Amino acid sequence: MPDADKVFAVIDTNVIVSSFFSKDGTSYPAQVISAILKGDIVPLYNDEILAEYQEVLYRPKFPFTKMQVDTIVSAFKDYGNKVIRVSVEEESFPDPDDIVFYEVKMSKEDAYLVTGNIKHFPKKPLVVTPKEMVEILERKNIIRDESLQ
Repeated sequence: MPDADKVFAVIDTNVIVSSFFSKDGTSYPAQVISAILKGDIVPLYNDEILAEYQEVLYRPKFPFTKMQVDTIVSAFKDYGNKVIRVSVEEESFPDPDDIVFYEVKMSKEDAYLVTGNIKHFPKKPLVVTPKEMVEILERKNIIRDESLQ
């Protein structure tokens, strides 16, 4: 698939956490992760984002196994693009840990940032919820029907 047909997105950690709690894989966060694994979304990341994924997902309060965490981090490396963050000093963030997600998103024109915490980011286009990301994929006819493969 040419780059013009791909959807690039930075995935906030809370989307991964929520996807792990989806019992049947039909929640919007689970659909976003599924779209990554099917190649419908190309995740953008850098080392800081991968480190945050691991730090959060390994927290004792979560019931996730080492295999689950290692698998999702490997999937982002295997299916994604490692990029350099772009400084956005003119923006303010309630949580300084969120800045890296936005700056990595800004490294690629037309990239999305998918988050369950919309209000933690600047009110700009392309900062979307998991539900909005699924709707975007559906509108673009990008979501692949596994039964056709």
